[in-house]
Amino acid sequence: MNALATNAIRFGQNKALVMKGMQAAIAARSKAKLDQKNPICVYGLCEFNGVSVRFNDINMEGMYDRAPRPRIHISALRPLARRTFTCAHELGHHIFGHGSSIDELRDDNAQNHDRPPEEIMADAFAAFLLMPTLGLREAFTLRKLDPNTASAKDVFSIACQFGVGQATLVNHMAYGIGMIDVGQRARLGKITPKMIRTELLEETVPEPLTVADRYWSSPTLDAEQGTWLLLPHGVVTDTKILMPHHDVASGRLFKTVQPGITRAVVPGSDWATYVRVAKRQYVGLAKYRHLEDNDD
Repeated sequence: MNALATNAIRFGQNKALVMKGMQAAIAARSKAKLDQKNPICVYGLCEFNGVSVRFNDINMEGMYDRAPRPRIHISALRPLARRTFTCAHELGHHIFGHGSSIDELRDDNAQNHDRPPEEIMADAFAAFLLMPTLGLREAFTLRKLDPNTASAKDVFSIACQFGVGQATLVNHMAYGIGMIDVGQRARLGKITPKMIRTELLEETVPEPLTVADRYWSSPTLDAEQGTWLLLPHGVVTDTKILMPHHDVASGRLFKTVQPGITRAVVPGSDWATYVRVAKRQYVGLAKYRHLEDNDD
């Protein structure tokens, strides 16, 4: 069999595995009585499925333990959005009935060509669980954006809304659901999160940034201590947890000061969300990540 035929067979097999991942993600949302378009908290979904999640000081992506009781271990050293995707990936292993597994560090841009079938399925499950097609289409429509001409900062705002990294969203739109063409994929791939932060904040900062624009649809916003939040103009919140910094063209900049949960609202509008701030590189059970002191 020549290489072309082998690649065609592999593509067909991978497409079938991705479809299984998508169907399992839809079923998981439905079982938990979650809709098929809005952002979700994957840690809450794990609890719903009887799987405990723990952050550990380990240099890997994550690990799934099936016995004696289902547990997911996630590296506290990875970026916050990456931890979310890793947790969804490990939950996929649980949903599919896979055995215990360890996922080592890998490139966010890695493709699925030669990965084991169970890893392809778990990745597809995570992608469609966190970035449902209906939700992405609505996010672009509300912002009056064409996915193929949207700017990197616009795509970044949508990535923040769904709790995933910029590259993760771009790759899913390009390779997972065909929402953007190869040209747009290449254009967006050249722009780093640091470049986007600099454009939005009008200065260079090393800390991560989360953007919650006026189209934000998630009831919660997860962040880490010592990072930046760009919220709409006029927002009011607890300054003990979120310290106002200054205004920029697209909103008001806040620094996350200490762990805790606070409600952020824009008076006179229906814009509101609960901001949940965890300790930086928090180690412990996920459900306690917003507590100031934890001896779990």
